[in-house]
Amino acid sequence: MINLSIADISSRGWLSIGPPYIYVNIDPVIVHLGPLALRWYGLMYVVGIIMGLWVIRGYTARKGIDQDTVYRVLWWCIAAGLIGGRLYFVIQQPNLVSYYLANPIHIIATWEGGMAFFGAIFLVIPTLFWRARVERINPLVLIDAGVLFAAAGQIFGRIGNLINGDIVGYQSTLPWSTVYINPNSWACQPGSTICNTPVQPAAAYELLTNLVLLALMLFLARRVRRPGILMLVYLFSYAITQFLLFFVRDNVYVKLFGVIDWHLKQAQWTSLFVFILLLPITYLVLRYSKPVPPGEVAATYGIPQKKPAAKSEQLAPKTLDGEVVKVEDGKVEHVESGQVEQETAEDSPAPVQQEVTEDSATPVQQETTEDAEGEVVNTEDKATKSS
Repeated sequence: MINLSIADISSRGWLSIGPPYIYVNIDPVIVHLGPLALRWYGLMYVVGIIMGLWVIRGYTARKGIDQDTVYRVLWWCIAAGLIGGRLYFVIQQPNLVSYYLANPIHIIATWEGGMAFFGAIFLVIPTLFWRARVERINPLVLIDAGVLFAAAGQIFGRIGNLINGDIVGYQSTLPWSTVYINPNSWACQPGSTICNTPVQPAAAYELLTNLVLLALMLFLARRVRRPGILMLVYLFSYAITQFLLFFVRDNVYVKLFGVIDWHLKQAQWTSLFVFILLLPITYLVLRYSKPVPPGEVAATYGIPQKKPAAKSEQLAPKTLDGEVVKVEDGKVEHVESGQVEQETAEDSPAPVQQEVTEDSATPVQQETTEDAEGEVVNTEDKATKSS
């Protein structure tokens, strides 16, 4: 075990590089507001959401998804991501029964740390399918936008992990090893064996893979026309990188179903499961998802849309529980009786006013006759001409 002296720790600022390692001395809490604490990790979530929206803005516009639809879908996905990520973390814990189920308040205590991104994926993708059906757009186009959003937002989540010290690798003497020296860091919690100790920066490795993956997806986003390809690229890439990166992460080994012991960690088993599941999904996408022809709107191409409702004719006032109501565009509105009469009068056609001559109160009836040349002329005009 490699430890630093107190003098080395006290002489360093928030972040210093060498010699010989990278030293992180950042408190995970930005500021305390009474009983509440504003944390770097939470702030990075907010920044990640904002940057994710900015990254997909051009993509959604090209695919025919307006911003109102994006925001309607966003809030459902944020809720699904938080719930799925937290629950999947909780069910993996060895003290699930003794700690979380015995004290259910800890299940939602995200401030205690613990989110599993695979859990967010498992719940957000069905949510996107559901919202796509509601919005009448192609679910694969919406999921492609969603994984592009995730690839951008994850980058800032990893920055939060680096500050927190909650994703670390094994102890190491590599020159880029990270040393957490702030006593409030997750790496320095009571019982930790890695405080003030150089470890592999596993969160930084994940950050780098996220950057490469985002660059690849932005490149493909302007070139592929088959919905679902971005989804496959992201999920395959994430499963593969997680499987490999966890070989350097300091997590415990678990047996699959308590029986199969391959010296793998929980995220690696999940990665294998996702990879296998993606094989038939890839076949289905390539088999049934067709490239969108140029000039077509990708979001609605091949998706039946609602026909615009025809403007209904004026109906007689209806009554509901003794009150006069008006039905307009499928909505029932209460109106005053005088208002109904006024609207009826305005909508009714104006009476035809008859022309009256100066000498008689009887209306002049115009007749047409056929002259000798076969032209139809007005008898009134003929009388005028003869006089």
